[in-house]
Amino acid sequence: MAAIELKNLHKQYGETRAVDGLSLEVDFGEIVGLIGPDGAGKTSTLRMVVTLLRPNAGDIVFMGKDALREVAWVRAHIGYMPQRFSLYQDLTVEQNMRFFGDLFNVPPAAQKIQMEKLYAFSRLGPFKQRLAGQLSGGMKQKLALSCMLMHQPRVIVLDEPTFGVDPVSRHEFWEILHELRARDVAVLVSTAYMDEAMQCDRVGLMYESRLLALDTPRALLNGFPGYIMRLEAEKPEKVYTWLRPRLPRGRVQLFGDGIHIAIRNGEERKKAEDVIKEIPHKTSPAQKTEPQLEDLFLHLLEEQHD
Repeated sequence: MAAIELKNLHKQYGETRAVDGLSLEVDFGEIVGLIGPDGAGKTSTLRMVVTLLRPNAGDIVFMGKDALREVAWVRAHIGYMPQRFSLYQDLTVEQNMRFFGDLFNVPPAAQKIQMEKLYAFSRLGPFKQRLAGQLSGGMKQKLALSCMLMHQPRVIVLDEPTFGVDPVSRHEFWEILHELRARDVAVLVSTAYMDEAMQCDRVGLMYESRLLALDTPRALLNGFPGYIMRLEAEKPEKVYTWLRPRLPRGRVQLFGDGIHIAIRNGEERKKAEDVIKEIPHKTSPAQKTEPQLEDLFLHLLEEQHD
């Protein structure tokens, strides 16, 4: 039995199509990530999973039950962390956790045991008497996750949980998610950070309401047709602007402090090498490199447009 099964989900807001025919499963002991830009349909999908939205069409099976008919049961057995999790800023770490324990009718004795586990788990023990409003952004996210785990759900859904969090705290947060997976918890998480996709067991790439691809990160990357030539430059934006009209559409992308050029065959490589020689800006020699998920995502967008 899968933890979550989504079957041909559709969601519209008036004339706007938010989710178009999405199907996927999340198993226990698995992290599945939904990756894509704002407006791709990630949040609408997660809100349907946790029963905050009803789909216009399609089915949601949650731990073997019809989620659309068993709304109260789903909400009692799922953990949900929205983009803006509402912590009580004038309550301490401990008081926030107790509040959510009470909300889910966790007995006081069980709350105490669970809180001690979560303090060790999240490393929030030394800060349990600190007001939530005085915590750093990363610590607030760990507290939000701890509050969500007070009733020990076996399935958790997180909507961009590390958005705006510093890199160290992002890393620590994902370590916690990996520990949850090791405890056989099912995790469905959305993010706008492509690098976080590599932390997932399977990744769904979403764009404009549709799921473009779903597989393990390595399998997705193995499906990239060709390789990448990378150029580093003092002024990458100017190099990108110059290259873009001179190479096939969709082949050139800004990537950090450099430029990625997608090469599909020998003819494209010869064309790229000839064009690179004419760049009127200082660049490093072109280096062959493995594609990243961003490269694959842009390739899939190009296919969609074609």
